Amino acid sequence: MHIPLVEELRLASPMDSSLILALILAVALALLLHLLTSANNKPRRAKQVPPGSLGLPVIGQSLSLLRAMRANSGERWIQDRIHRYGPVSKLSLFGAPTVLLAGPAANKFTFFSRALAMQQPRSVQRILGEKSILELVGADHKRIRGALAEFLKPDMLRLYVGKIDGEVRRHLDERWAGRTTVTVMPLMKRLTFDIISLLLFGLQRGAPLQDALAADFARVMDGIWAVPVNLPFTAFSRSLRASARARRLIAGILRETRAKLETGEASRSSDLIACLLSLTDHHSGAPLLSDKEIVDNSVVALVAGHDTSSILMTFMVRQLANDPDTLAAMVQEHDDIAKSKGDGEALDWEDLAKMKYTWRVALETLRLVPPMFGDFRRALQDVEFDGYLIPKGWQVFWVASVTHMDPGIFPEPARFEPSRFENQSPPCSFVAFGGGPRICVGMEFARIETLVTMHYLVRRFRWKLCCKKDTYARDPMPLPLHGLPIQLEHKVSPCVM
Repeated sequence: MHIPLVEELRLASPMDSSLILALILAVALALLLHLLTSANNKPRRAKQVPPGSLGLPVIGQSLSLLRAMRANSGERWIQDRIHRYGPVSKLSLFGAPTVLLAGPAANKFTFFSRALAMQQPRSVQRILGEKSILELVGADHKRIRGALAEFLKPDMLRLYVGKIDGEVRRHLDERWAGRTTVTVMPLMKRLTFDIISLLLFGLQRGAPLQDALAADFARVMDGIWAVPVNLPFTAFSRSLRASARARRLIAGILRETRAKLETGEASRSSDLIACLLSLTDHHSGAPLLSDKEIVDNSVVALVAGHDTSSILMTFMVRQLANDPDTLAAMVQEHDDIAKSKGDGEALDWEDLAKMKYTWRVALETLRLVPPMFGDFRRALQDVEFDGYLIPKGWQVFWVASVTHMDPGIFPEPARFEPSRFENQSPPCSFVAFGGGPRICVGMEFARIETLVTMHYLVRRFRWKLCCKKDTYARDPMPLPLHGLPIQLEHKVSPCVM
């Protein structure tokens, strides 16, 4: 006959009752431990991907963003998205699912997280090359960056100042002097292309090969940020063809340079190609870079070395046209430098160190009109930011204007004020050159180009804008209206060095 447990306890002896109670407690503890262990072993609920929409397949929000950039409303497009979804949102750009991140903390995460690798849109990768510094990660990236740094180390940069000085003076003599009107953007692009092609490839101005390369690179830039559809009538297709032609030209220069190195007609310091060909592995003695790596990274260096600098200087000219106080302060700085030098003497490294105000003007110009609208990274693994999941393989997109135009970081952000850069900006807020391990390797080179050019420009000329409407669009780089035509006036006694 079954006796209920309570009745069993009542009928049992005191010793039996204690034993039974101990067994019950043990079973209860074991059951509780099992429940807790089971709960911990259950897979955790996955983090949510950010809010937003991926839009149509392949196209996503690419065309919408590009239209906004061309209408000079790209910054507002980004801000509208932030207001709608918050500082972290998902979308699709250039054929890939993407997470937009906004703010200094997002910039820091993007620049320093080891879970993210550099990632350009597929269009950029195919046009600029899969072996470029923009695409490589880990040891390969470190090797390529180290090779480029050899070309851009301080003792090499000192040698370039005189060459750049000569190119700037010849350019102003041939293309600015004696004219009453000029269009600034194409002239600046030609100047910086002449400088960079001389230092990268040893090409002299006016050489047929240099002219062919210049024409191809103008077309290359048209499809950098484009929907990667390779049809004959698309900008992407035209850029691919131009890139292929440019690569063949650079490959030919590489072969000629290798032959000159073997015969002693060229040295490691002759140009970038000679420098990269001369580098060898410390252990094996084998060439440090393959020919394809040299070609791909020469393409990137050519784009970065002439396109962004020309935009910066064009927009400095635009700013100075309507900013007499800033112009007067710059002129004073450069006149003082000129007085300390002999007649006709070229600028040197020490002169550039005195151009502090001019460089602050350049930085403030970059804050307001950064040449690069934004940039991409790729998640190497599932990674979390601000409580959201960024799945492996997705793009991460950051935009410079989010922090550049934040009044909490830069008070009255629309006002042009070079004194902002008398002190260092808050970390990861001024990002015109990127940040972290992948900060622009050519930043110091851009500084030299800019300072030398502006020195001669402000001392030789005055100018006024021809267009009453002072605006610009992005395609994807900023382009001033009609290329920024200006009325040019020569100073009476330029006292050109």
